[in-house]
Amino acid sequence: MAQTSPRSHTTAARRRRARPGSVARYLVLLLMAVLLAGPLVWQLSLSLKGAGEPLYTRPPELIPQHPTLDHFATVLDRVPVPRYLLNSLAVAAMAVVGNVVGATCAGYALGKLRFRGRGLATAVVVAALLVPSETVLIAQFLTIRTAGLVNTLIGVALPTLVAALNVLLMRNAFRNLPSEFEEAAIVDGANAWQRFIRVSVPQVKGVITVVAIFAFVGSWNDFLWPLIVLSDEQNYTLTVGLNRLRGTFYDDPRLIAAGTIIALVPIVVFFAVLQRYFFRGLEAGGLKG
Repeated sequence: MAQTSPRSHTTAARRRRARPGSVARYLVLLLMAVLLAGPLVWQLSLSLKGAGEPLYTRPPELIPQHPTLDHFATVLDRVPVPRYLLNSLAVAAMAVVGNVVGATCAGYALGKLRFRGRGLATAVVVAALLVPSETVLIAQFLTIRTAGLVNTLIGVALPTLVAALNVLLMRNAFRNLPSEFEEAAIVDGANAWQRFIRVSVPQVKGVITVVAIFAFVGSWNDFLWPLIVLSDEQNYTLTVGLNRLRGTFYDDPRLIAAGTIIALVPIVVFFAVLQRYFFRGLEAGGLKG
């Protein structure tokens, strides 16, 4: 009779102990998937359901019985989506360019340059990150009104041109770079701008992509600030313009869901194009403390 080696017993015991842990991990992942993707799936289901289908059944019916795209056509008829889409793209482009340039320059200064007051400047950026945006809305609006930028797309984009979170991301990315590169560039006679553009920036392209995605998504999804600044419907962004789908006495959840999916498509496309660089940026340590 063949004898089982002690190593086999040890491996089997480890597998038995690992099973509860694996099950728990899969349960946590399943729960996170339901919490994160559930609302999106529900909105997609609503947008595809026919006019006569029940919406709020128990248990929920996610697969439409008679799927239709008529609600998307109705949204395009009721709301000038192309106009609002261009406005949102213009605001998002300004936010992306501003954050990529501004946050990268500020992050390099805080992460690599030595100057008096650097610690205080970093503390101010952290404090700006901790302050709720709602508490400074009045001050922002008064500033925009004084500058004569009310009811303009520039006024919508201006407060988001450089976000505190993106500055901290770039600061951490530059701080994680080996100092030998900077020292070698200094020996070669490179000044601060040359070290910044030719040495440091090429090594943090992944984190710059993370900043660009954060800036795009934050600007695209913003609703409250554009609603406050804009009064002319021709200048509405897509999130504000789609609010016209809500009636005074009646709301059609199918139309609202279809508008939500339309507004989500550019974000999905933007992330799909840059997702490879996004995950490289995370792996490069852009989010490390």
